[in-house]
Amino acid sequence: MEYDTAIIGAGAAGMMCAAHLSGRTLLVDHAKAAGEKIRISGGGRCNFTNLYTDPDAFICTNPHFHKSALARYTQWDFIELVDAHKIAWHEKTLGQLFCENSAKDIIAMLHSLMAARGVELRLKSSISDLAQDDAGYSFTLETPDGAHQMRAKRLVIATGGKSIPKMGASGFAYDIAAQFGLRVTDTRPALVPFTFPDGRFAEISGVATPARVHADGPVFEEALLFTHRGLSGPAVLQASSYWTEGAPVYLNIAPDGMYEALRTQRQAAGRRNFTTELSRHLPARLVDHLAGLFDLGGNLADWSDKRLGALVDGLRQWELTPGGTEGYRTAEVTLGGINTDDLDARSMAAKAHPSLYFIGEAVDVTGWLGGYNFQWAWSSGMAAAEDLNAG
Repeated sequence: MEYDTAIIGAGAAGMMCAAHLSGRTLLVDHAKAAGEKIRISGGGRCNFTNLYTDPDAFICTNPHFHKSALARYTQWDFIELVDAHKIAWHEKTLGQLFCENSAKDIIAMLHSLMAARGVELRLKSSISDLAQDDAGYSFTLETPDGAHQMRAKRLVIATGGKSIPKMGASGFAYDIAAQFGLRVTDTRPALVPFTFPDGRFAEISGVATPARVHADGPVFEEALLFTHRGLSGPAVLQASSYWTEGAPVYLNIAPDGMYEALRTQRQAAGRRNFTTELSRHLPARLVDHLAGLFDLGGNLADWSDKRLGALVDGLRQWELTPGGTEGYRTAEVTLGGINTDDLDARSMAAKAHPSLYFIGEAVDVTGWLGGYNFQWAWSSGMAAAEDLNAG
């Protein structure tokens, strides 16, 4: 069985690449269905891109690598594709676009495009051996039972990273990279909740509040969620991509104008209990928890401007050091991956092996929460497809 192109990994990037290839294409995946991460994403509605996709919303050791692919196939291009297939969608918040009905609409669209191209899809099939022939122009793929041997002129690796291993995620792409002499940057879970070994937030598990959160990177202003394990919510997941083990994370949970509002209320109702008034600005259970960290005793009239200012400053610069994260088990993506210095930014091909391509999450390009990583899958998949078609 010979093919022009073989793609290993039927996720977002692999399906996108296959859907736009000419020639005889084989798409292989060990899962029982293609696009499983698409199916579960966005609560089953797939946050398929972001209106504000920009290179600055991605983390990469080489901050320029991803610019080419993102510029040549943009969020507007994918939206046009979605519209052409009459998939209804809506903007939720911060430019995040979701399917109106189901993530399965995106999967069905990709299946339709692949069918039109005559792509051969092999599911529940794993590859045990991969070799390149002496001429360096074709690859041989063999299944574990030895029953099937397939040859391809070009090979695309689209198997993702290590996040969510229960869905079959593994370091397969990194093993293939090493086999062919490509480097892999350090990998770790990203877009993942923080954990604290002492269970310090167990008593307020389920409490959510708007916050500004940052580690060693941008400040993210979204929801913060306290859990029995630690901290979660969009703001925390975003900050986790910039966090390193042992480093602090900073929370700002003081609403804008809280200091001025408390001063004003002190004049109108100074005899009221301070924690009661603070609960007008923050969740009551969170205020109870904060009472164990700050001296919140007394009535409003007992609080001087200096004391109020000190509390607000403390809530704006709440420094915490997580014990770790929940790991790949719940991480939405893997940070790090195939070293981009070993890849061509326009084609996604390995510089030392022009017939070998790496796309999607396997590459050292990680987007923010909110559709950015799907856009990288579409853009990098298209970059590889365009180069393969040109060849």
